[in-house]
Amino acid sequence: MDMRIAALDGEARQRDLIQHAMESVGHVCRGFRDGKSLLRELPERGFDLLILEWNLADTRGLGLVSWIREQLDSRLPILFLVDRHDEKDMIDGMAAGADDFTVKPIRVGELQARVGALLRRTYPGPHEPEQLFGAYRFCAATRTLKVRGKAVELSHREYELARFLFQNLGRLLPRDHLRQAVWGDSLEPFSRSLDTHISRLRSKLELTPSNGFLLSAVYGLGYRFEAIDGDALMPLGRWSNADE
Repeated sequence: MDMRIAALDGEARQRDLIQHAMESVGHVCRGFRDGKSLLRELPERGFDLLILEWNLADTRGLGLVSWIREQLDSRLPILFLVDRHDEKDMIDGMAAGADDFTVKPIRVGELQARVGALLRRTYPGPHEPEQLFGAYRFCAATRTLKVRGKAVELSHREYELARFLFQNLGRLLPRDHLRQAVWGDSLEPFSRSLDTHISRLRSKLELTPSNGFLLSAVYGLGYRFEAIDGDALMPLGRWSNADE
């Protein structure tokens, strides 16, 4: 999947590194040294993904994300680059509308993997009709989820929420980030709909420690979905035929 990527970083060496990392996996990458130059070209270029430095000389990445989400395509995937592993910075960025983050200094392999995951999640292709997480199989073409071969009846929002949780196993997911990823801007910030959907998924998909998963609320922050048993992510083929 060859995509057009914009990389905003105030350091020339970092921009060159990002461009090389993206172009080496087949993407087209254009570098920007400041927020103003990016904003001038962003509406016309039609980029598929943005990589933004957190702190810039002329603006903060946080303000750029907020502006982009308000003025342009609200679904454009955005990856933040932060100077340190500060959970507050990550939460602020996610709340503003970023989709993921990585820590500087940049590790090329990790950057390529995170960008690839964001692109697959945002632009699922016909050659990637299914995603497999152990006994859980997501089919993008029919928007169905099967558990050990049996389809589970889910609403549109439940399906999107379940897929997003599995794609982000092990990560802290702020409430605002979950809300925007699944509902866009249509869900009120203080709505209990998110908690209701989480509760239903726990029940429908049996997301319990006895089945190898833990979906827990992190007080004041959001949710964390974890595989606490390695066997929980075994390929479907390792289940017995009776289960399938």
